[in-house]
Amino acid sequence: MNERIVRVGVVGVGSLGQYHARVYSELPNAEFVGIYDVDPARAKEIADKYGAEAFGSIDELTEKTEALSVVVPTDLHREIGGVLLEKGQHLLIEKPIAATTAEATELVALAERNGVILQVGHIERFNPVMAYLEKAAENPRFIEAHRLAPYPPPRDGLHPRGTEVSVVLDLMIHDLELILHLVRSPIIAVNAVGVPVLSPTEDIANVRLSFENGCVANVTASRISPERMRKIRVFLGDAYISLDYQEQSGEAYKMTTSGIAKEDVPIEKGDALEKELGAFVECVARRDNPVVSGEHAAEALKLAVSIIEKIQDSPS
Repeated sequence: MNERIVRVGVVGVGSLGQYHARVYSELPNAEFVGIYDVDPARAKEIADKYGAEAFGSIDELTEKTEALSVVVPTDLHREIGGVLLEKGQHLLIEKPIAATTAEATELVALAERNGVILQVGHIERFNPVMAYLEKAAENPRFIEAHRLAPYPPPRDGLHPRGTEVSVVLDLMIHDLELILHLVRSPIIAVNAVGVPVLSPTEDIANVRLSFENGCVANVTASRISPERMRKIRVFLGDAYISLDYQEQSGEAYKMTTSGIAKEDVPIEKGDALEKELGAFVECVARRDNPVVSGEHAAEALKLAVSIIEKIQDSPS
């Protein structure tokens, strides 16, 4: 049975939204209808490139679509996402779901009230390494995650991309969401440090999370690094797994009768954004629950906000 074609669009085609447009134009079960962006010239450029229409308003776009990616600055997620949910649009909102926990709660409630799907763009959940990690990392005892990136380039009249929020919301939240998904136990202690360097908010941060089941996670994020790194290491009762999200590769060290043995992790490499948007379109077509729901993303945001509060409450 052929899956029905879903009419999709993108709101916001900046540095990330343009890739949403590209993927939608290539998905077999999606009809890429069009784009809205506050910059009409940019909207036309990307629409022309991918065979879609540039709309002059959000209202015009929603008359032709049923599902949209919202790829705008975090502080606009509640305003724009709320309007679209009220219009009955299924949404994939880029992470974090919102700028505050109150706004996240409101978006989740709006989606439920209007009977629409709300997925949040925690893209690492669709990274091919996760398929292995979810099967292998049962009952983790210790997790260490590093997510490093160079400082984003300047933009005319705007903050460098992502720096309107703390690095905890910009980068670390990816790992926080993953760790909550893997550990599945209440957090009993949060210890955090962080400092602003080039931005008004934290550019580098570290947090140690202690869970009720005994697991401990140490998470570091920086957007002032000369190199890029996205790695996670998970220690189990009888094994140690090291995975590289960026390279989509990894190693596992397991205890055997003859000692510790190293083995490469079997990972089938793929485009995480393609998998994420494909899953969203399938959810809309089938009315399924998304892999990363609004509720789950709101929990990750709640943790991220508590970390920022811990950092800001700490003596300097």
